[in-house]
Amino acid sequence: MIFSSIFFIFVFLPIVLILYYVVPFAGKNLVLLIASLIFYAWGEPVYVILMLLSIGINFVSGMELESHINAGNMAKAKSACIVTAVINFLILGFYKYYGFVIANLNAVLPFDIPYKELALPIGISFYTFQTMSYVIDVYSGKVKAQHDLIAFGAYVSMFPQLIAGPIVRYSDVERQLRKRTISWERFGEGSVWFLQGLGKKVLIANNIGSIYESVAALGVPQMSALTAWIGCFAYTMQIYFDFGGYSDMAVGLGKMLGFDFVRNFDYPYISESITEFWRRWHISLSSWFKEYVYIPLGGNRGGTIKAIRNLMVVWVLTGLWHGAAWNFIFWGLYYGIILCVEKYVLGEVLERLPNAARHVYTMLLVMFGWVLFFSPSMGGALSYIGAMFGIGGKGLVDMTGFYYLKSSLMLGIIAAVGSGPFLHRKCSELLWREERYMQAAGVVMYAGIFLICTAYLVNDTYNPFLYFRF
Repeated sequence: MIFSSIFFIFVFLPIVLILYYVVPFAGKNLVLLIASLIFYAWGEPVYVILMLLSIGINFVSGMELESHINAGNMAKAKSACIVTAVINFLILGFYKYYGFVIANLNAVLPFDIPYKELALPIGISFYTFQTMSYVIDVYSGKVKAQHDLIAFGAYVSMFPQLIAGPIVRYSDVERQLRKRTISWERFGEGSVWFLQGLGKKVLIANNIGSIYESVAALGVPQMSALTAWIGCFAYTMQIYFDFGGYSDMAVGLGKMLGFDFVRNFDYPYISESITEFWRRWHISLSSWFKEYVYIPLGGNRGGTIKAIRNLMVVWVLTGLWHGAAWNFIFWGLYYGIILCVEKYVLGEVLERLPNAARHVYTMLLVMFGWVLFFSPSMGGALSYIGAMFGIGGKGLVDMTGFYYLKSSLMLGIIAAVGSGPFLHRKCSELLWREERYMQAAGVVMYAGIFLICTAYLVNDTYNPFLYFRF
């Protein structure tokens, strides 16, 4: 089940919201838990058992940790924390990296190890990181253990952000699980977030994504440099509006239910360095790795060499988190190296460049990074990058490239402008200005977005979010 579907919007969500608003507060977490398990089981009926197992293990571990800490036995608490972490990562590693490890062993061993590819449980990377944040925070004393299994289960399985984030740390919602504000005003604010996310996904991501898919289907030998750049640009916009749209919808659904989730995107494509880009892109993941990996490793303490080591460890793990393939590992290394170079070599040089030059520099590196990301292999990524420079394809320009340029120019301009804050700021002004006629214009605009999206979805086939596979 996905947010951008007729069934979710017109059947599942209304039923859940009616039940959620009707029951007294004491029963809201239970309604949320049941709804979330149904939501997950809709597409993963078997793997919902895995989620329940994760909920149970981490719930019991949290109380055990608290018991050891209260007794002053930090050695046992540390051991319990480590054991729980190992169990969580073994479950994640088995389902996500088992096939990758065996395939690479088979490539070097003189014999083959038979194995069967396992279907990846949707959202396992996200909810595993959430449960880990809970266990680590209980151990470090940042939060108290949750003694209400229903509340903890609702936190782990919460359907608004279950499948593709944002990664909600337990410390961010601990109080909200006990007490939260539910009002029509917050419902209205959440509806605006949901509709703008729905528009990003359905009207922009899906349409510009079809351009990328058409270009990718050609194959590198049939691409001119112009076609390859158009395909790369299309994917660059698709992944932002797809993932950013999902995150907006998640934030909106959270507000409807009384929760405040962290914002996951802050207009990353206006960045003027890769360092800034990663402060704006997938903020919850970057924050998680900083809090639970980079800082515990020592951060930038202990000298330049150790800081570089810690940064590279984080980025290799970031690449692996996204997928069990070498191209994701190299994608992580790619960004780790660039961030080290910016921090220790290019810092002052970049500051002296004009803003426009810094922006072009950033977007070019981001687009090359997306080639590593969307390519099925490193060889495929290098071939595609070669085609972007007229190597291995059909030269610099061809009629196919001109066709895609002409047919997708307006959509590309809309996507480029929409990836910045200008349109969002103007739309927000319509709704929140004091003049009634301006507010009415805003309501009409968002109603129009909803109707157009609905028209698209009625005739659309299954359109999953890109980050479902992570």
